[in-house]
Amino acid sequence: MRINIVQLQQEINQLALISENPPPVVTRVLFSEADLRARRFVKKLCQDAGLILRDDAAGNIFARWEGAETNLPAVATGSHIDAIPHAGKYDGVVGVLGGIEAIRALKRSNFKPNRSIELIVFTSEEPTRFGLGCLGSRLLAGVLSQKKAAALCSEDGRLLGQWLKRAGLKGKLDSVRLRKNYYSAFIELHIEQGPILEKEKISIGVVEKIAAPSTLRVQLVGVGGHAGATLMPGRRDALLAGAEIALAVENAALTTGSPDTVGTTGVFKIEPGAVNSIPSHATLEIDLRDTSLTARNATLAKIEKTVRVICTRRKIKLRYQKLNIDPPAVCDAALVQTVSRVCGQLNISNKKLISRAYHDTLFMARICPVTMIFIPCRGGISHRPDEYSSPAQIEKGAHVLAETLAQVSQS
Repeated sequence: MRINIVQLQQEINQLALISENPPPVVTRVLFSEADLRARRFVKKLCQDAGLILRDDAAGNIFARWEGAETNLPAVATGSHIDAIPHAGKYDGVVGVLGGIEAIRALKRSNFKPNRSIELIVFTSEEPTRFGLGCLGSRLLAGVLSQKKAAALCSEDGRLLGQWLKRAGLKGKLDSVRLRKNYYSAFIELHIEQGPILEKEKISIGVVEKIAAPSTLRVQLVGVGGHAGATLMPGRRDALLAGAEIALAVENAALTTGSPDTVGTTGVFKIEPGAVNSIPSHATLEIDLRDTSLTARNATLAKIEKTVRVICTRRKIKLRYQKLNIDPPAVCDAALVQTVSRVCGQLNISNKKLISRAYHDTLFMARICPVTMIFIPCRGGISHRPDEYSSPAQIEKGAHVLAETLAQVSQS
């Protein structure tokens, strides 16, 4: 069995051109014109590979290669193709297009699966449109209720249902959820988004655990006024309260005692946004993660307490929202061992890793046994236009994925 890396790299390059920004930047926000075109591109590849296609009501795409025992739970793989603004061309895409090529390679080798093998393209792994990541996999796992999903609203005031209608999707969101053990296993191929594999010159990372993510939204209302006419002692500046909060997040993450705590204030918007006007409104979105649930939750509590103290002292009105607070996922030991064994059979170096970024696998773990296959990325860089994994690295990842799917499908 061989991976056609020339074709796979060409497809990665072609998909990267479907973007809201000119190359090398990739921007594909959920249900934008670029995202819808990208979905059509991927569906065409799946059709050309002879896979059976379906969409669910949330826009998750499923492409199935039917096995001999269609009554058995299928083996699944996949990832996402949406991209945050000003991103690169490998995040998520390697798992989707690499998954298609893994299936094509197995077909070319005349392999016949016992269990069906299904590729999933997840809706909105990135939180760009609604401030909530992994929308599709949350709905598949039943982590997000139909009521809460229906209330999701983009910055322009449009609800999720309006975006789904725009994309031509039909059906009720409560039909999206999959039953426990709907799949026998889920294996996601992905770039590492970290420096370990490259630094240690290791080809494959086998993921044992995925960090616990959380997202906060902090909305601050102060009092605006003229920058020259309002004296300093009486000011209630929303930006300054927000700046103090952002620094408090950094301090909280640095002082947990856990080496894996990371805190990021990734969104900070102010109004009215004029140089001669005191900011009256500020909105912050904060990402906090840790592999330790205890450390993550203690840090969340510390941040909330500090935010309330800052707002009281500065006389700022506060709306504090917990957009998501999710537990970590422990990967299936047997699947981890299978991937490691495949690497040994292919003479490919490998190392067990923890994923500090979260992925759709985090929520697929609620449905079935999971693991992830990481490949190196240059400098550990991701979510930037200079994100890069070499064709040789991608080829090894797709080969390991193909052999793993083959072995698990025969179990």
